[in-house]
Amino acid sequence: MSGFYVSVGDRSTFTKTVGESDVYLFAGITGDFSPNHVNKSYMEKSSYGRLQAHGALLIGFMSTTSTLVIAKSREGADETPVSLGYDRIRFLAPVYFGDTLTTEYVISAIDTERRRSTGDIKVTNQDGTLVAVGTHILKWVKNKS
Repeated sequence: MSGFYVSVGDRSTFTKTVGESDVYLFAGITGDFSPNHVNKSYMEKSSYGRLQAHGALLIGFMSTTSTLVIAKSREGADETPVSLGYDRIRFLAPVYFGDTLTTEYVISAIDTERRRSTGDIKVTNQDGTLVAVGTHILKWVKNKS
């Protein structure tokens, strides 16, 4: 393990088909009722032609892969990983209802002095199209004695 809880190259993936209910439930939870996500007639007039999933929903999938990549590191650890945030998130292509997304998280750097790990994240659809990317930073915080 490189003297840390995770190692460069550790990875996880999460695959899910985005359903209409996912988008509508997410809109209800967050209050984001943008017509891009919930108004079919509005989006049919756009060049996209149909409803799209929220970008923030994809960030939720990114969070899932973060949880998966650190899951093995928690047993017996004297530090707890917490998210410091996501950097350089970009939504590169639309995500539509029925798209199957695979989110991959790869530990790309470890800073033992600052107690941080960095993960590179890629989200692709069923056609292999890269739809989103981002970088995630975890801070490893000492547990109580």
